[in-house]
Amino acid sequence: MPDVGDLVTARLEVGEHDETTAVTLVLAAPDGTVSTPVVTPVDDGAAWTAPVVYTAAGVWRLSWSVTGTGAGIEQELVSVAPAPGARGDGRVYATTTDLANALKEAPPLNAQKLLERASELLDSDFLLTAIYDVDEDGMPTHPLVAAGFRDAVCSQVEFWGEVGEETDISGPLKAAQIGSVNLQFGSGIDGSGPSYYAPKLLRALRLIPEDHIRFTALASC
Repeated sequence: MPDVGDLVTARLEVGEHDETTAVTLVLAAPDGTVSTPVVTPVDDGAAWTAPVVYTAAGVWRLSWSVTGTGAGIEQELVSVAPAPGARGDGRVYATTTDLANALKEAPPLNAQKLLERASELLDSDFLLTAIYDVDEDGMPTHPLVAAGFRDAVCSQVEFWGEVGEETDISGPLKAAQIGSVNLQFGSGIDGSGPSYYAPKLLRALRLIPEDHIRFTALASC
């Protein structure tokens, strides 16, 4: 599977061919943008190749059109992954170095993705109504708040490493308290589903001094 930014040589084997055979390629990006790379015959016309640069993650469509001998149309779908190490658009409260220090061992290869998802969970389930000082990017400015968020995110990733990230769909926390706010979460009719939050995440948030962060509303899910 190619990554964003990869330059690859797309190739089409044409089978039956002669001097009348000609091939064109239409390349459709995930956003629908269309381009026509230069196609060149190789192996005396038995195959045709074209340079392709994948500029975005997603599914690309390669539409080959053969005229003359061997005429036909062939469609090819290529799934392109984000560039390795690429970060999402949201806030990320810990680095892979932070995670390695928290785990006291090398982090998993998908650590960046897990930190992004843990940060999203923190934002959506705990910080949506919280009040604290931020910079222009929405990141906490007080070092104790930043450290608390860092520890919370690393704890969640460590938790996923033990129980599996799939627990994120099994049911949220039933009850917890952070400062003066009681959090009541739960899955199922009686809200008794298993927690998908790391206990250490909750402790990390509780350790942030209340004069630096304030949770202003009851969270629900």
